Amino acid sequence: MTTTEPVKAGPEAGAAAVPVKARPALAARIAARAGGGVVRVVLLLVALFWLMPTVGLLLSSLRNADDIAATGWWKVFTAPSELTFDNYQRLLDNPAITDSLLSTVLITVPATLLVVVLGSFAGYAFAWMEFPGRDWWFLVVVGLLVVPVQVALIPVSELFGAVGIFETTLGVILFHTAFGLPFAIFLLRNFFAEIPRELLEAARLDGAGEIRLFTRVVMPLGGPAIASLGIFQFLWVWNDMLVALIFADSGSPPITVALQQQVRQFGNNIDVLAPGAFVSMVIPLAVFFAFQRQFVSGVMAGAVK
Repeated sequence: MTTTEPVKAGPEAGAAAVPVKARPALAARIAARAGGGVVRVVLLLVALFWLMPTVGLLLSSLRNADDIAATGWWKVFTAPSELTFDNYQRLLDNPAITDSLLSTVLITVPATLLVVVLGSFAGYAFAWMEFPGRDWWFLVVVGLLVVPVQVALIPVSELFGAVGIFETTLGVILFHTAFGLPFAIFLLRNFFAEIPRELLEAARLDGAGEIRLFTRVVMPLGGPAIASLGIFQFLWVWNDMLVALIFADSGSPPITVALQQQVRQFGNNIDVLAPGAFVSMVIPLAVFFAFQRQFVSGVMAGAVK
């Protein structure tokens, strides 16, 4: 007696199994589209809320002292005739503020350039040059990252006083450079170490020395990281008040100290303080947006690597 079994379709019979993709439910599709829109609205509201103090400072800087004392800055939306540039004219006529802006530039630019240049050289050395105790010295640099600025104020003040650079622009620059280098070396060393060794070896085979290798190969590839470091250092030095209050020349202080002195001496001088504070804030913002693309590239490159 012969029995016939039914033929089963499947892999045993040579038939390829085709997965069937389930179509999302209508409610799920609506929720996904609505979710994207809701996220955008929430992010927009957060951005507007975050920018509100800046907008308020800008509008306050365009109002006279009587209007500022009488009503809030939002009054300009119903009375735009209150807006005026007289405050900025008085700001330019105030030598204490204009001199402080110049002092801030004379401190910030050299302190930023020194940190970028010295940090780049040191980062390359720690990444690709062999010398005794290289790893131990790098651990020392990493350890310096956790040293707070406040710990060094008194001993550095005594040192600067002994060498005659206390309350000078040079002293402020050296202090910011010394405390900016550990982070610069740590950041750039890790970035330079990710450059393919084969690329550097090929350049050496072509006769490139260390200086040529650094300037022609490493620096162009490390441009985003160097730009990110420059922005960080610039913002830190420009907005600093503690170091400037202690080490800067009291006759020509940076803008942060000058604004603090204006508040202490003229408590109701808001028509000068508001435009001064806005100018001191808009300059680093302009620097950031000018190098925004390089900054984002450096941050993303460090995150991926």
